Amino acid sequence: MRNKARGVKGAEKPGNSGTSEAGESTVQSVDRAVTILELLAQHGALGVTRLAGELGVHKSTASRLVAALERRSLVEQVADRGHYRLGAGILRLAGATDARIDLVDAARPVCRRLADATGETVNVAVLSSGAALYVDQVAGGGTRSTYNWVGQRIPLHATSNGKVLLCELEPDERAEIFDELVPYTPSTVTDAAQLQRELDEVAEQGYAIAVDELDVGLTAIAGPIRDSSGAIVASLSVSGLTFRFDDERVAEVLAMLLEAATEVSAQLGWREAASVGEG
Repeated sequence: MRNKARGVKGAEKPGNSGTSEAGESTVQSVDRAVTILELLAQHGALGVTRLAGELGVHKSTASRLVAALERRSLVEQVADRGHYRLGAGILRLAGATDARIDLVDAARPVCRRLADATGETVNVAVLSSGAALYVDQVAGGGTRSTYNWVGQRIPLHATSNGKVLLCELEPDERAEIFDELVPYTPSTVTDAAQLQRELDEVAEQGYAIAVDELDVGLTAIAGPIRDSSGAIVASLSVSGLTFRFDDERVAEVLAMLLEAATEVSAQLGWREAASVGEG
């Protein structure tokens, strides 16, 4: 694997001075730490043993690197002890705005409660470069997958989060963003006129539901997170296996989801009564 070879040979060349060797060793450690971040971005969550194998180093070396990244919140442990995923701190190195970091901080405790209450995976997404960028994720007790969507860009037209993020834009703005409607499953909406109608409905009802549109067997429900002006700045979603989401379950989860989205919005300065009265 290409990552195993990067930055490994130079540190051991004969004839280098002690200072040079120390410098190259530092560069090698930095290179390995960055490789860990790349591996977690690619695979979602990995154990130290697997990371050591990918890097071609002893497990104790990988553990020290992971511990250093964890201290900076660049990685965090998942429920499966010894496994790590990217942490919220990675957003700061990804050029996230202060507002986006504030959003994650405000949403995290609410997401945890929502994930505990539903047993499903909770995600926060923002609109970024024509996609839904997932900026935070909390897995509930009923989920089996440890895949981490944080930092991933997901298609707007095939997800509940994407439809919420698009719903209050002008029709021409929407059309520019979803210029190409790629089918991911037989349920993906690929007709532009139909998608426009769906987005109008999402704006009117205040939430979106996507059943088997991105992945067969996956259902997600999303609601808007608003800032002090009332604009949608993010979406909050609950997702899980489709067979668990019958009509009664959808109604139950939707009520909890919208309450949680309203709570996060309030922390960002949105006042529902004032917005309604001013509208």
